[in-house]
Amino acid sequence: MIKRDIPKIRFNNSKIDWQQVKFKNLLNSEEGIRRGPFGSALKKELFVQNSEYVVYEQQNAIYDHFNTRYRISEEKYHELKKFILLPGDFIMSGAGTIGKISLVPEGIENGVFNQALIRLRVNKNTDKEFFLQWMRSSKMQIKLTKANPASAMVNLVPMSEVKEWDVIVPSLEEQSAIGYLFRTLDDLLTSHKDNLANYQSLKAAMLSKMFPKAGQTVPEIRLDGFEREWKKSKLKDVAHRVQGNDGRMDLPTLTISASGGWMNQIDRFSANIAGKEQKNYTLLKKGELSYNHGNSKLAKYGVVFELQDYEEALVPKVYHSFRVNQLADAKFIEIMFSTKIPDRELGKLVSSGARMDGLLNISFDDFMNIAIIIPTIEEQQAIGAYFSNLDQLITSFQEKITQLETLKKKLLQDMFI
Repeated sequence: MIKRDIPKIRFNNSKIDWQQVKFKNLLNSEEGIRRGPFGSALKKELFVQNSEYVVYEQQNAIYDHFNTRYRISEEKYHELKKFILLPGDFIMSGAGTIGKISLVPEGIENGVFNQALIRLRVNKNTDKEFFLQWMRSSKMQIKLTKANPASAMVNLVPMSEVKEWDVIVPSLEEQSAIGYLFRTLDDLLTSHKDNLANYQSLKAAMLSKMFPKAGQTVPEIRLDGFEREWKKSKLKDVAHRVQGNDGRMDLPTLTISASGGWMNQIDRFSANIAGKEQKNYTLLKKGELSYNHGNSKLAKYGVVFELQDYEEALVPKVYHSFRVNQLADAKFIEIMFSTKIPDRELGKLVSSGARMDGLLNISFDDFMNIAIIIPTIEEQQAIGAYFSNLDQLITSFQEKITQLETLKKKLLQDMFI
């Protein structure tokens, strides 16, 4: 029985087997592959300030953008005419981070590519979008790179060898269909990433404007209907300590991630949690909060999170766990700890010696004594709801991006041979 050359996933109307060809048969016969010029041809002393001719670098292929840093004279541009980039060309990184490939878009500035790039130019029988995704697939990326046994370094396969590869590709019609599918996925990913970045920027801006600056009692921006000045207080006036547990060790075991939010550690800790370790955990209930007083990506002096997605959970005793009273809203307190207000107070404790072995060592009493400034409970609740909605939007786009990236990775594996 003859084995057919077909991928795991195909379009329903695709009936023609994928065909074996030489890699060079996909490329322009005259300018299929060209490495950048010798470094001496584009030394920094040749760069000029004012010119309409630019130099494309390895970062353009790696990060898939076409912003440039350097310019050359018109004379130098024509001297290096063999290295001119045109829309529809491909550039691939050839040193350091190797094998990254990008499709040159319409509307780029006139320019040449430098010695760290390789230009590929396909022929009319090769769909550009298909070629881009095919070259980015894990199978081709592995094939393009190889380890040097002597140094364990990853090197790009010589282009002279690549041109002679036997590769298996579909008809132009199927190439176009595959290319269109991945272009649609990429456009959707870009849209979701733009939306995510916009909402993250909005949250950062609102955090800086919806809480009073140092020495002030009203924020720069307020939600409609609120006018009264915020009141100075201490955290202990609006919260009390939560500690101990009731002996149950079969609850979710959570830690506060350095990048934000709760992480369920039950798989990691379940085998180690026994009766003798009960003293190491605090039982936290929904609506209660914990402060991890270790440096994190979110806050220099630690971070606070409210328990929302679990009814009950175990958290490390070293965290300062607490519950707010009727004067405060839990979500508002969590959000407040994302601002500079607590950092100013916690920073005073750290500078006065609250460190141990290079880590923060802020006691619970000192933590509860930090000065805060809060509005009425109604305004706290409104602010908490505002940021909860923003967080839900941010989480929604993060999940969509993860789902699309997982789908794309799966299709890249299953739609190519």
